[in-house]
Amino acid sequence: MSTPNKDLAKVEVRLKWDPSPPGAPAHDLDIIAATYPADEPYGSPSYLVHFDSRSPDGTITLNRDSRTGQGLGFDEVMTLELNRLSAAYARVVVGVAIQQRDGRRIFDDIASTGVQIREGYTNLAEDDFSSVGGATAATVAEFVRGGSGGWEFHETIRGFDGDPVSFAATMGSRTPGT
Repeated sequence: MSTPNKDLAKVEVRLKWDPSPPGAPAHDLDIIAATYPADEPYGSPSYLVHFDSRSPDGTITLNRDSRTGQGLGFDEVMTLELNRLSAAYARVVVGVAIQQRDGRRIFDDIASTGVQIREGYTNLAEDDFSSVGGATAATVAEFVRGGSGGWEFHETIRGFDGDPVSFAATMGSRTPGT
């Protein structure tokens, strides 16, 4: 689904989920952003932003990282300052991956998942991952630079099956796994 939102400046992607049951391994979900060059917007990402990293120019940062889902409200938050992103980049894809270190986990295994994409106080999109419940990762947003240089938002809930590394390598492809 696409929205008519154009010329976005500063966007937040917010993620929440409930902690795993007592005694069970922690559920760890991560927001990942991939930035694509203007000359090859569907090729390999120029760089990734995820836990323990940020964009080279500081325009995409993970403000809050959770490894358990414990906390009030949204546990993980990434800020994208699209208005400051170099003209060398034409596309940013944002996704959510479930860490797989303690066995295979899918969105249906984790209670109360939710993602919210906002600009200021305006909600651009919200989703609970129910449409991709059998997936281990999903894209949630695509930001594309228009001909005038402004950024447009496209909601892109698309499930993937794989670990976070393989997801990060393919999340911006035209079709899953390519």
